[in-house]
Amino acid sequence: MSFYDVYRLYSRAMYNICLRLLGDRNDAEDILQEAFADAFLKIDDFRFESTFGAWLKQIVVYKCISSLRKRKIELEFIENMEDYDMPEDDNTGKTEQEAALMIEKVKKAMLQLPSGSRSVFSLYLFEGYDHGEIAEIMQITESTSKSQYMRARQKIKEIISS
Repeated sequence: MSFYDVYRLYSRAMYNICLRLLGDRNDAEDILQEAFADAFLKIDDFRFESTFGAWLKQIVVYKCISSLRKRKIELEFIENMEDYDMPEDDNTGKTEQEAALMIEKVKKAMLQLPSGSRSVFSLYLFEGYDHGEIAEIMQITESTSKSQYMRARQKIKEIISS
C-alpha cells in the first residue's frame, strides 16, 4: 500500500478530528498535512501494538493540541457554572435521520465553545478517550476534564435549545 493509499483511506476521518478540535477549516487542513507528514516520517516507529488508524489518530490529536499551545492560545475553559446532575438522554424512537441531524447541530454548537472545552468534549464524545487520557493529553487534571465535559455538554444543550 502506498502513502497515497494510506492518505486516501484515513484523511477524511483525521480531518474531521482536526476540525472538531481546532474549529477552523484552514487550521484543520494544515495540521492534517503536518500529522500525515510526521506519521510517514515516523512510520518505522509503528510497532503494531494498536491499529494503524489508532496510532495515526494519536499523532493527529497531539498535533492539534500542540498547535493550540504554539499559537499561544491558552486553552479556554467554561467557568462559573454551577454543578449539576444531568439525566441521560432517552434516544429511543429516534430515526437515523433525526440522530444525524442532532449530531450536525452538536458539531455546529461545539464551534461556539471555548477551545479547551471544545477539545475535551470532542476527545471524550467523538474520539472515545477517557478522562484520564484527556487529562494526560491536555496536561490538566482528570477532574477538570470531567467538569469541562459536563459544562460543555450543558452549554451545547443550551445553544441547541435556543
